[in-house]
Amino acid sequence: MTSAPPHLVWDWNGTLLNDLSLVVSATNVVFASLGGPTVTLDEHRVRFRRPIAEYYAEVLGQAVDDDEFGRLDKIFHDAYRTGLTTCELAADARAAMAAWPGSQSLLSMWFHEELVPTVHTHGLTGHFTRVDGLRATVGGGQKAESLQQHLAELGMDGASVVLIGDSIDDADAALAVGGRAVLYTGGFTDPARLRASGHPVADTLTDAVALAREVSSADR
Repeated sequence: MTSAPPHLVWDWNGTLLNDLSLVVSATNVVFASLGGPTVTLDEHRVRFRRPIAEYYAEVLGQAVDDDEFGRLDKIFHDAYRTGLTTCELAADARAAMAAWPGSQSLLSMWFHEELVPTVHTHGLTGHFTRVDGLRATVGGGQKAESLQQHLAELGMDGASVVLIGDSIDDADAALAVGGRAVLYTGGFTDPARLRASGHPVADTLTDAVALAREVSSADR
């Protein structure tokens, strides 16, 4: 077995980028457009999941089909864009990235053409061997297929990968490719939900990297 460190895939929204408050605000714009309730930050973290249409349907108490979700997704992203310049990286994002001894890449479910310049604006492009966002016109789906494509472009096997993200969907995606996940409590998901998943959980990104190094060492 190789002694080289595995590859680390970072999630963006809610992980490296501290945009939880903006996401909740934009989500409430969506709900208000249909006369729905306002969710608090804590309520969002307890209930949020992918596919996002299922989360919307639960909160709104009505079915959300593909056409309706496409309309709501546009409302969400229009509201999100208006506040994006107020978002900063997670407090220890740069230190965490610097602590990883191997290669790193970035995979987000946010639109690729907006992700790339935002990552560049934060001065992070050079840290990543590859940056991939969503290339579809409507978001909200699960991450597994995108992770498979991301790794295929990198020429990597999933078993050599650790993913750090803030949602159960991140962990499900890692498992789908035969990889490992470390989950971060500072993002979109209630910490109790993350801990109940059985995956390693960290309260800071630097701790997440330390756990990623531990789980990758255990596999070698």
